[in-house]
Amino acid sequence: MMDGEIFTATLVPSGNMTPNSSMTLEQKTTFAFVILLFIFLGILIVRCFRILLNPYRSMPTSTWADGLDGLEKGQFDYALA
Repeated sequence: MMDGEIFTATLVPSGNMTPNSSMTLEQKTTFAFVILLFIFLGILIVRCFRILLNPYRSMPTSTWADGLDGLEKGQFDYALA
């Protein structure tokens, strides 16, 4: 360090300079992408809570054996032989 050297803060702009408060295109794109990720995260959280609260709502009411003619449920293994 030299004696008499003037140190200025880099974060504080000098009086004659106006700070540029507008965002660059890269910052706007990043901001929009982060907002979209938060919206997507919110949708996933709501969907997961709906499944946790009522897990049987999304399940189909029919089973795999409903479409088999002439077979009872559980007899599919014997029909293959």
